[in-house]
Amino acid sequence: MADYIRDIRKLVGTRPLFVPGVRAIVVNDAGEILLQRRTDVPVWCLPGGAVELEETAVEALKREVLEETGLTVLSAEAMGVYTGPEQQFAYPNGDVVQCFAIAFIVRRWEGQPRADGVEGHEVRFFPPDRMPDNVVSIHHQTLSDYNTFDGAFIAA
Repeated sequence: MADYIRDIRKLVGTRPLFVPGVRAIVVNDAGEILLQRRTDVPVWCLPGGAVELEETAVEALKREVLEETGLTVLSAEAMGVYTGPEQQFAYPNGDVVQCFAIAFIVRRWEGQPRADGVEGHEVRFFPPDRMPDNVVSIHHQTLSDYNTFDGAFIAA
């Protein structure tokens, strides 16, 4: 979690925070999507996280993907932005966030996927039509939109 958000949490406790973020749809040559299984909640999710102060969305994307999966993003295509009350997420410690996330499709990357052992304890590619049942709810729409993405930016 970014230091900025940690500092805000000291002031507001667990009350909902509006958090700008990024999420990555990392795709391999077989068309499968990389998910990570979280350590704090028993769900699968797309790699991603908060944009830190003085960081661009693309810089945040590259940092988060590297931290969470060990992969280096070579290029990314903005797919859409996800906002609204259905983008709320509660952490096990009671912290609540409402995401304002830009989703990127990452087809060009290098490295070998590996979990960081901190936020995630497993990373694995899944075919788009065979996602695990326990994908975090805030990523359902993003994954669904990817399956029908025609190149036009999505504002959800």
